Amino acid sequence: MTLEQALLTWAHLTASAVWVGGSLFLGAILAPALRRAGMGTNERLTLMVLVGRRFNWAAVPALAILVATGLHMSGPLLARPDLLAASSYGTWLAIKAALVAALAGTFAVHVWIVRGSVEARIREGLLSGAELASLRRRIIVLGEAMVVMSVAILLLAALLDAGA
Repeated sequence: MTLEQALLTWAHLTASAVWVGGSLFLGAILAPALRRAGMGTNERLTLMVLVGRRFNWAAVPALAILVATGLHMSGPLLARPDLLAASSYGTWLAIKAALVAALAGTFAVHVWIVRGSVEARIREGLLSGAELASLRRRIIVLGEAMVVMSVAILLLAALLDAGA
């Protein structure tokens, strides 16, 4: 392995740790802790949105690094569809690339749903109970989908690393 390959792998793994670790923290640790703290739905959602926005300062660059390093490391193979279809490695790589694209799209929708104007309405208590419940459900579904996709992408990365 060359120094360039090692640095690319390191950047890819570090960005993955930020993305997946942060996502798991938000969904598996912070959200349940806020529920147990006795906070109301509006207060919990306000805090989750604020923490999520702050996390995005690290998550967006991490996702960009993941995509850039992933494309760089697998670019020669992705550029040759005939090679992708000719091996199980290529098939797994294509599945991983499709899942990364789905993850990025889901993240974009998630960010759009909790855009600044919506965040302001949450903070100011301007959402009805039904609107708040609907927004909360959409955020949870998208967040859980992103975590599942992220963990699946890690599994695919392990399969690729093992030469599958």
